Amino acid sequence: MMERHKALHSLSHDHHHGLILAQLIKKGSPQYKNLPNTTEGKKDYSIRFYNYKLIKHFEDEEKILFPVVNGKNDEIDNLIEEIIIEHKKIKLLINQLESDEDVESTLDELGRILESHIRKEERDLFMKIQAILTKDELTTLEKQLIGTRQL
Repeated sequence: MMERHKALHSLSHDHHHGLILAQLIKKGSPQYKNLPNTTEGKKDYSIRFYNYKLIKHFEDEEKILFPVVNGKNDEIDNLIEEIIIEHKKIKLLINQLESDEDVESTLDELGRILESHIRKEERDLFMKIQAILTKDELTTLEKQLIGTRQL
């Protein structure tokens, strides 16, 4: 497995936290220290996580990362299309949590989508992006992503 280029570290760091959330909210998940263990708590935590972490993360991907690689490779373009659709699906599920009767099922679905979404980006998209971008492109990308983190 290829090591993650540091240009993508901030996004991978977010993914780590996203995976913990995904595990936390799936049905039958174990309890996590210092994380909510009631359905209501998990719902609130998911909504907060989305508002304070995921929106920003999705924007970094859609406005900074994707434009850099768009059109360079059909496989990457197809993955990006799928990923943007998943971003919208995640947003819909978060909105659904606000009004849903069956919060547990929605949390479970959100956890499953989030997990497979993150794995797709980590194992597939990021590997392909690292393989096709030049050193200079990766360095520029790194600066742009770090720049958004310092606002």
